[in-house]
Amino acid sequence: MSKQEPILISVGGSIIVPDEIDANLITEFKKTILRKVDEGFRFILTLGGGKTCRKYQAAAKFAEPDITNNELDWIGIHSTRFNAEFMRIIFGEHANSEIILDPMQKQEFTKSVIFAGGYRPTASTDHSSVLIARTYGIKSMINLTNIDYVFDSDPKNNPNAKKIEQITWSEYRKIIPANWSPGANAPFDPVASKEAEELGMIVAILNGRRMENLSNYLDGKPFIGTVIK
Repeated sequence: MSKQEPILISVGGSIIVPDEIDANLITEFKKTILRKVDEGFRFILTLGGGKTCRKYQAAAKFAEPDITNNELDWIGIHSTRFNAEFMRIIFGEHANSEIILDPMQKQEFTKSVIFAGGYRPTASTDHSSVLIARTYGIKSMINLTNIDYVFDSDPKNNPNAKKIEQITWSEYRKIIPANWSPGANAPFDPVASKEAEELGMIVAILNGRRMENLSNYLDGKPFIGTVIK
């Protein structure tokens, strides 16, 4: 990895808030990132909403059955921004003092780490990450989720689902939903996937709960995960 280009990571909210806040994993994640910072690397980290987002959305739908998808999306966006602020504070002196709210506005590095949240309805923070990649001229990124690989079908429903180590964007987009909906689950969302393909990006899908595996990827060592390109 080049030290000239920032390392862009979309951190799934389920990694830091799988149900309750996972303080141990957050601590290990911080150590992993700062080890590379000490080597001279810079990072842009986009945060998802996780269970915080889903709990608020569920409560909103219960209290207001006629709530719109657009309104649910805004609840999700603000939960991602809260998570980004939370992580920015945890990274302290190593992080820029403000998070990215608009991925199409380039924020200069004053520190080694910049955090970002969601941007607009109809897409997840995966899409925010792709917009950031376009703004900064970044050609590859990491997507930390809660699975080891992308599978050709949902392994929860199909015990014979096959793991995929490398896949093209066109093939990947055939196995995920065609459209985005608030709270939807896909290793990398359909809106982000379409734009990433247009930009010629490479996206590595890794299990964000395996910090040693993330370290392996960052160090250029063999790793467990799926590469989409």
